[in-house]
Amino acid sequence: MSRKKHVVDLSDEERSQLKEFASKGEHRAEAITRAKILLKADEGLTDSTICEHLDCSIATPYRTRKAYAERGLAAIHRRKPDRDYEPKLDGRGEAHLVALACSEPPDGRSRWTYALLADRLVTLEEIEFDSISEETVRQRLKKRLEASSL
Repeated sequence: MSRKKHVVDLSDEERSQLKEFASKGEHRAEAITRAKILLKADEGLTDSTICEHLDCSIATPYRTRKAYAERGLAAIHRRKPDRDYEPKLDGRGEAHLVALACSEPPDGRSRWTYALLADRLVTLEEIEFDSISEETVRQRLKKRLEASSL
């Protein structure tokens, strides 16, 4: 039988932290499942046995063990802490977006679409990027609409 590549060897402190984390029920179910996976892996259970106990996919214990080997206890949280996103629309770009959305639509169109707004922002060089997604446009307009209705 092959040896596990990512072995979980918890300290007493880590084990108590995970037990407390999993027992409180204040966290997301996914994070609690990952904490339980680490506890069971520390007991020496195989991935297939862990899957049966926790009713999860066969790949979940492997991914959790691998993340633990890379990031420690932070592995129970899905997002990596070092992820930084540079927003494509700053305040000035957002103001242009709102002004554009309130203006008359292009010829042959009855209204602005998110795709048209995104394309126009890029062609007017109101943003520093080569492209902007329709979802970014949608989220920013929704944010502005919610803020104005308060």
